[in-house]
Amino acid sequence: MNTQAPIALVTGGTGTTGSRVVERLTKAGVPVRVGSRRSEPSFSWEDPSTWGAMFEGADRTYIVHPVLMTPEAAEQIGDFSRAAVAAGVRRLVLLSGHGADEIVAPAENAVKESGAKWTLVRPSWFNQDFETNSMLGFREDIRSGTFAQPVGHARFGFVDADDIADVVVAALTEAGHEGKSYDLTGPRVLSFGDVMAEISRATGRTITYAPLTGAEYREKLIAQGVPEDEADLMIMETPHADEELGDGVREALGRAPKDFTVYARETAATGIWDV
Repeated sequence: MNTQAPIALVTGGTGTTGSRVVERLTKAGVPVRVGSRRSEPSFSWEDPSTWGAMFEGADRTYIVHPVLMTPEAAEQIGDFSRAAVAAGVRRLVLLSGHGADEIVAPAENAVKESGAKWTLVRPSWFNQDFETNSMLGFREDIRSGTFAQPVGHARFGFVDADDIADVVVAALTEAGHEGKSYDLTGPRVLSFGDVMAEISRATGRTITYAPLTGAEYREKLIAQGVPEDEADLMIMETPHADEELGDGVREALGRAPKDFTVYARETAATGIWDV
């Protein structure tokens, strides 16, 4: 008789939220399987033949797709979700997005229609986007003293990845989160200019915000050695304002989300933004 406890599958388990979810589940004694290109066995969204091994012994899954807001992603998430349910997975938690309902709806609907118990986690921009170098070089811009990005003057409810992970783990391990959509933001909205002011105070250095147009950003990328065709793909449209705060952290966890001031102070103390 197989008495092994069911496994929690975490796709994107080496990423910003996934790694935190893995850490928390492991600490709680929940067996975890990481699904990534570097995992063993490896996992690829583009190759369904890699999915079956991921589902073996799993009864719950955290779904993180690297390009959620594309038609291809919605189709892959739908196929993945149905395959997961057919393999015995009973609970799906999707990392979606806040303030982009029409864009993320196809992926969200794919999970809702899978036949599993589902939870949608819908965060705004992550606080941690400013300490990694995968998001348009944010960290290096901060270190340089000039944050030059094509993100305009819109305001967002930046949310901490630790809060996101706590909500995901609750949805994976506790009853009462089925059929819920959690809009996750911090406790206030900030523009990127506001964020640079916060980081300036935390670091004791002046970080200037210099908003770029798409064309200016393209020139910046090319000057850094990015091929022109890749630069064209990387140009970001000025994001729409996302000024409506979500109460998902409090709804799911019964507490307030971390404020950006606290995040900036804690992160500055690590030296990650030092020159």
